Amino acid sequence: MLFKECFVMAINALLANKMRSLLTMLGVIIGVAAVIALVSVGMGVRTGITSNFESLGANTITIMPGSSNRGGPRGAAGSMQTLKYDDAKAIEAKIKDIQYVSPTVSSSYQVVNGNQNWNTSVTGVTPDLMQIRSLTVDNGSFISKEDMTKRNRVAVIGATVAENLFGTENPVGKNIRIKNQPFKVIGILASKGSSGFGQDQDDVIYIPLTTAQERMMGITYVQSISLQATDTQKIDQVQDEITTLLRQRHRITAGKEDDFHVQNTASIIASVNQSTAMMTVLLGAIASISLLVGGIGIMNIMMVSVTERTREIGIRKALGATFQNIMMQFMIESMVLGIVGGLIGIVVGCAASYVISSTGAVQTTITLLPIVLSFSFAVGIGLFFGIYPARKAARLDPIEALRYE
Repeated sequence: MLFKECFVMAINALLANKMRSLLTMLGVIIGVAAVIALVSVGMGVRTGITSNFESLGANTITIMPGSSNRGGPRGAAGSMQTLKYDDAKAIEAKIKDIQYVSPTVSSSYQVVNGNQNWNTSVTGVTPDLMQIRSLTVDNGSFISKEDMTKRNRVAVIGATVAENLFGTENPVGKNIRIKNQPFKVIGILASKGSSGFGQDQDDVIYIPLTTAQERMMGITYVQSISLQATDTQKIDQVQDEITTLLRQRHRITAGKEDDFHVQNTASIIASVNQSTAMMTVLLGAIASISLLVGGIGIMNIMMVSVTERTREIGIRKALGATFQNIMMQFMIESMVLGIVGGLIGIVVGCAASYVISSTGAVQTTITLLPIVLSFSFAVGIGLFFGIYPARKAARLDPIEALRYE
């Protein structure tokens, strides 16, 4: 009953000064809302990047050439020309836990259809890339082994390319020109949308690897090799086996640096998750500073409240109120400021996250953890910063309090 009475008195005291109470809670509201909104942005970025890597295919391993170093400054990553189509064939033949293999080469070209043209990435691939990258053909077919063998001038185009070159017209069976060479469109890929890095995954053209090497680029090497392991649990073992095999094929002796680089999506995702987790924690910590400012505001207004109600405190003590009774009254009042401010902050933070996500600029992901932590922090701040004003009120001498004007 005593707690209920103190709670009612605290609510009435706050309602008696509505504007002052709202301004006091403003720091807590902003703090809680900022924590939820910023953490949701960090989680959204993490989710977007992870889904982007996962869209490249599960259990995927990528082999890239190393960087050149010929008696001078090191070249850029992938600048060496050490990977061959035969390397991909050897990996497929000798490593049993490999399911699909696709070496690739890529370059940008101006693609023409009639009076329409579009600059896009043209990538030479093998049929296995469809499974590795989880591609889906919306209309037509993908590149076949026969296209590879005969070096056919055929192309599978993304939705963005189809829209810019053909508009609403069905491009399957039509011809386009790439580097002034005619290519027959045999398929359109289902749209995959934008990646987590803002790259349009539909702005691409796939042609047979052999056609790209011999008829387009005039090269004998490949720029990368994409593979898919049969089991996630064996991906590290497969990666080690690939490294050993390629060192043998490239005649790299012990102690010498590899002329290639092998990485898998699992390790990339783990590294990205670690980085984005640190970023999310940092954003949350920065936003939490405003909660501390809100706590100082609560303590300040409670000190003013004690001064204003000195005679009231004296009367209560004269009527028998104990030290604990006065402490409870002001602690509950301070705690209510934290609770109400925290609840309003949750609503504002979730609304802000929704607005940010609806703009399409940044993806947001609202989770329960930042909501619970920020609300608990708000309540804790209300209690902590209410201790000093409550103790000051409880220690007032009743006679001096009654004389206070």
